[in-house]
Amino acid sequence: MKSKIVGLTMAIALSASVASLAQTGSTTAATTPTPSAPTAGTGSIAKIGVISIQDAILATNEGQKEFEALGKKFEPKRNEIKSLNDEIDSLKKQLDAQANKTDESRGTLVRQIETKQKSLSRTQEDAQNDFVGQQNEIAQKILQKMGPVIDKYAKDNGLSLILDVSKPWPDGPVLWAGQSVDITRPIVELYNSQSGVPAAPSASRPTGGTGTRPLGGATKPATKPSTAEPPK
Repeated sequence: MKSKIVGLTMAIALSASVASLAQTGSTTAATTPTPSAPTAGTGSIAKIGVISIQDAILATNEGQKEFEALGKKFEPKRNEIKSLNDEIDSLKKQLDAQANKTDESRGTLVRQIETKQKSLSRTQEDAQNDFVGQQNEIAQKILQKMGPVIDKYAKDNGLSLILDVSKPWPDGPVLWAGQSVDITRPIVELYNSQSGVPAAPSASRPTGGTGTRPLGGATKPATKPSTAEPPK
């Protein structure tokens, strides 16, 4: 359950990052030459590629380094939240043990529990918002630098269209795609070679695809990089 929550948080955060740069991307596209589409009647077939931008960002050496550092940065906040949780659990146990005590004695404990629960909720919400905000900043920074890499790859390989499959169908635009058109891995490798950021010793490598993206959901790279865990 915990890993699902972490994955969901990352998906939400990075999806927001991609969306927030949509306008920027469209502006860039207006000023940057794009690959020429095949001329009708020439017999040429338009080449299409798919990429999971979310997976690509997470799989870069830079992304893994930045998100790992972010997780360590929020470790004190996670410890603070855990301490508050422990205090509340301790007070609840005291309350249960005083089942036969006076209402006044129990009322004091109830008020203490309520006060600490409110403090916990505020702390969790503030930490979560801060964490997601900083995740978005990291994702935006990498995405902005990844744009030219994708543009060059498309031109060098004669691609006429690239679709983002970060969201599985039906939420995303792609119903099905074969591994041969998945460019996630080569984009990550090109990005890494240009960024100059070395791979972490234990970093998993992106696969860029697992055969096909079937009806009902696009598959993700088989190996996922470690991601920072949001405060809870």
